[in-house]
Amino acid sequence: MRTIAGALCAIVLTGWAHAGEVERFVRFATDTGARYGQVLGDQVQPLSAAPWLDGRAAGAPVALAGLELLAPAEPSKVIAVGFNYISHRGEREPDPYPGLFAKFPTSISGPTADIVYPADATVLHYEGEMVVVIGRTARAVPQAQAAQYVFGVMAGDDVSERAWQRDDLQWLRAKASDGFGPIGPMVVRGIDYGDLLLETRVNGEVKQSQRTSDLIFDVPYIVSYVSRYVTLLPGDLIFTGTPGATSAIEPGDLVEVTLEGVGSIRNRVVAAPR
Repeated sequence: MRTIAGALCAIVLTGWAHAGEVERFVRFATDTGARYGQVLGDQVQPLSAAPWLDGRAAGAPVALAGLELLAPAEPSKVIAVGFNYISHRGEREPDPYPGLFAKFPTSISGPTADIVYPADATVLHYEGEMVVVIGRTARAVPQAQAAQYVFGVMAGDDVSERAWQRDDLQWLRAKASDGFGPIGPMVVRGIDYGDLLLETRVNGEVKQSQRTSDLIFDVPYIVSYVSRYVTLLPGDLIFTGTPGATSAIEPGDLVEVTLEGVGSIRNRVVAAPR
């Protein structure tokens, strides 16, 4: 089994919250397949299923530092919100409702997975975001009750090909290509996701830095709004939007997205095989 090096593990764990009610969950590789687990200190207690599917303790704890962490959710659908920070809108006036688009489940990848630069891509950008994990089936949920349907949050990168985004009829290639949605490193519940610091670094240089309190449409509003039109199932994901400006990334670059209280994803950009 491939393991995460000690230095990388230390970076991934940076920024954890320690409040009594905070819980952390991961998905990790084993010799017999992927497993979900609950992080308890430096150990992971394996679970019988995803925690939002009532997974129970199953098996002996294992050391966190020795695990290959995978995408910590397997969604049936992935919804994303565009232009949800004033700082990302440029000259655009705020919209009266969230602008939604979809990413495919196959766009989702793990916290250390490579971002493959497609052979015919020309302008690939990062978009660091807070990602919401749905914990209960949600259909036409009132905004006042929407928080009850949120299991937790994690860091994510809505990788985007700007030329395709500009020229294609829809954003299918631009936003939903394989591996265009790294997430992780874990799902954290019990933290105040309404006010967390979100930062993106490329090769160690800070490119984005803003608090989730600056979202135009907050998480309860988004969950309620999406559920008017799309039934959300446990494990489904919502990318909540990216702040500030983005810029081009190239093969060889290392993109790191950190969400306060959750940790970091670190993804190397690599050229597609030719």
